Amino acid sequence: MTTLIVKQAGPLMSVQDLGRTGFVQMGVSASGPMDEVAMRIANRLVGNPQNHALIEFAVTGGQFEVDVPTSFAVTGGAAAVTVDGERVDGWASHVLLPGQVLRIGALTNAIWGYLALSGGIETEPVLGSRSTHLRSGLGGLDGRRLAPGDALPLGTPADDPVVMPQRVLRLPLPRAAGPIRVIDGPQAGYFDAATWQQFLRGPFLVSGSRDRMAQILEGPPIRAAGGHDIVSDGTIMGSIQVPASGRPIVLMAERQTTGGYPKIATIASVDLQRLAQAMTGSLIRFKRVTQDQAEDLWIARCRWLETACASLDGDGDAGLAEGGRS
Repeated sequence: MTTLIVKQAGPLMSVQDLGRTGFVQMGVSASGPMDEVAMRIANRLVGNPQNHALIEFAVTGGQFEVDVPTSFAVTGGAAAVTVDGERVDGWASHVLLPGQVLRIGALTNAIWGYLALSGGIETEPVLGSRSTHLRSGLGGLDGRRLAPGDALPLGTPADDPVVMPQRVLRLPLPRAAGPIRVIDGPQAGYFDAATWQQFLRGPFLVSGSRDRMAQILEGPPIRAAGGHDIVSDGTIMGSIQVPASGRPIVLMAERQTTGGYPKIATIASVDLQRLAQAMTGSLIRFKRVTQDQAEDLWIARCRWLETACASLDGDGDAGLAEGGRS
């Protein structure tokens, strides 16, 4: 079996697949990638199914070695990627040979990066998924962040990495501009018209208080006329909670499954990775859309992703049947 050796590890580096589903009632959120599009494309670049486990890292990558020839691809944001000191492109497949060192530097325009390897990472699944849930210590490698000296088993690739043609993402990535789109949250009525105007006017600063569980936004305080304490109810990735401090909290991949703060809005799925990848210190605004509009935007994004994946593998198997987020 092929082994990947972690020589250096950046912050919050973990094993992720598309996440575990069906356990919310037990208090276990799905986990999975912070940027699902970047993860799916990374897998297709190296010939893997879109749900294969890979490495997610925050801000900066690390150094890696393998013991047999292995295809790899780095996505998520722009970074200096080298093999034995020679620069290679992101969003493209390359071959790493035994004895060579892969180095991934700091991301310059994103927070979350992805390293996919042919065959995928084959740690033991927990509750049907290899995704690491750091908060609860599930999945991945012993439920924890990766560290120097870790050895990760890789599966058998579908194609010989040495002879497999290089795959390069040539379609331009969708770069939505403008406000982050939201739909009304379950407790939208707790907030009066003036507060909604303030919420949509913003702006909010993406603070350094962020991880795989949540992101805290700094800006005009948001006050709930209906009160800031509710009977705990369910949350999803993208829920925007408003505690008594008035500082909105956007729940992310490793969120708690229930919460006792009112939720003014929910990030439209199409903009989840845009918010997750927003640089710390950047300013954002929100735009209110209907559920139908949010679904239309998501459908358009899914079609783009299908086209992008089909352009990489040419076999027509680019759909989202492997567990897309809606």
